[in-house]
Amino acid sequence: MVISRDFWLSCGHHLLDRDAAGRLLVTDEFLKAYLARPELVPPPEACAAEQALHGTLLREPRQPIVASRIAVIADADARENWQMMIAWRDQLLKHDSLEAAYLAIARRNIHFPQILVGQLVQVILRNALDGCDDVFVLRAAEMFFRPQKLTFGEASVVAVDEEMETAFGQHSRSPLLALLGLPAATEVDLLSEATAGSYWKRSDRFDMALDLSPGGRGMSALGNVIARWLAHLLAIDVVVEPVAEAQNLTWSWYVGLNSEATYIGDAIWRGEDLADEVRAQLIGLLRLSFRDPADMIEKVRGEPVYLLLAMATDEALRMKPQNLLSGLPIRDAEAVN
Repeated sequence: MVISRDFWLSCGHHLLDRDAAGRLLVTDEFLKAYLARPELVPPPEACAAEQALHGTLLREPRQPIVASRIAVIADADARENWQMMIAWRDQLLKHDSLEAAYLAIARRNIHFPQILVGQLVQVILRNALDGCDDVFVLRAAEMFFRPQKLTFGEASVVAVDEEMETAFGQHSRSPLLALLGLPAATEVDLLSEATAGSYWKRSDRFDMALDLSPGGRGMSALGNVIARWLAHLLAIDVVVEPVAEAQNLTWSWYVGLNSEATYIGDAIWRGEDLADEVRAQLIGLLRLSFRDPADMIEKVRGEPVYLLLAMATDEALRMKPQNLLSGLPIRDAEAVN
C-alpha cells in the first residue's frame, strides 16, 4: 500500500472536513486556528470587551457577533482586526464550502487582506493537490499564494520565496507552524532531482528555489498546477503547456496571471511595440487548451488561450490565481461551482 506524503501542514487542511464531492467544509477547529493569530490574541493589557469577545469565540467560533460588540473595544487597531476577522469568518460560513467562498471572492472582487486570501488559496490548493507526489508541481503551486523574488543567471531564471529572500529566517511564523513544532528555515536550496526528497520535511518552510528557465521543469509544473486548479474549482479539463516562442501566435484570447502580465497582454493585443525593458518583464508564456471545446464560449471555441506571467520592475513575481477564474472564455462560468 502506498501512503501519500503530507505537505503544507501549517495551512490547517487537517482541521477541515470534506463533502462527498471532496470540497472543504469549515469546522470549529479551523475557525479557532484564526483566533491563535497574534493579531487576535488579546495582550494582557487588552480591555475587558476584547478579552470577552476572544473568549466567547474560542468557546463558540460560529456565534453571531453584532457590530456594537466590536465597537466598544478600546484599542483602535484591535477593533479593525476584529471587524475584518468577523467579516472573513462570515464570508466562509455563508457558503457551502471553502471553494465556493473563494469563488465568490474572486468573481465579485470582494476585498479582504491578501494574507487571508492567500491562506485560503493555499488550503484549497492543498486539497486539489492531495496525493500529488511531484514536488516540482507542489513547489510551483507555492507561487499561487506566496510572492516570489526572481534571480537571473546567463540562461536561468530562479524563483525564491520573497520572505526568504528579503528577511531570511526573520519572518513571523504561522501559529500552526509553531503549534505543530515545525522548524524554521535555515537555508535555501534549488529544487532538483538531487534535493527533491527533502521537500516533504521542509514544505512549510518555503525555502526551496524553483528554476523557471525556458524548457525547464518549473514552467511545465506551473502548467500542471493551473490545470489542477481549474479542474478542482471550475470542473473543466484543460491542458496547459509552456510556449517557447511568442512570435507569430494567433491571439484569440489571453489571460494575464498578474497585473504586469495583463498590461503586456493588452499591449500585444493592441499591436503596440513593447519597450525592451517591458518585454524583459515577461517571464513565461503558456498555452491553455480545452479538452472539450464545448466548455468555451462560441466565438473562440477550439482556439488556444495564452497565459502570460510577468515580473514587476523590482523583479518580484506576484501571481493572481483569481484571474484564471474570471478571465477564461468559459461558457456559463457563473453556473460552475
